Amino acid sequence: MRRVANTVRGQRVPDAIHALHFLPQAATRPIEATIRSAVGNMMDLHQNERITPDQLVVAEIRVDGGPTFRRFRPVARGRAHPYKKRLSHLTVVVRRMDDNSE
Repeated sequence: MRRVANTVRGQRVPDAIHALHFLPQAATRPIEATIRSAVGNMMDLHQNERITPDQLVVAEIRVDGGPTFRRFRPVARGRAHPYKKRLSHLTVVVRRMDDNSE
C-alpha cells in the first residue's frame, strides 16, 4: 500500500485519481476511496468558498501499521501453521494548491 501512496503523494487530486486507475495493485481502491472522502470533507467544511477538486493537491498521505490478526492455517498430519493478517491505517490530507501554510 505504501508503494501506491508514494506514487500519488504531491499530485493534484484529478491526476492522482487518474493515475490510480492504471496501477495494477489492489491497494488502489481503498486509496482512491480515501482521497475522494478527503475531497468531500474539504468541500463540505468550506461550503462558503468555491472549491473544486482541480484546485486541491494530495498534500500528505500516510500509511501506518494497524492491528494484526493472528490466524492458523491447517496443514498436513493434523498440524497448524500460524500466519498474520496485517491491517493498516490510511491518512490523506488535501490542501489547496496556493495554500502553503501547515
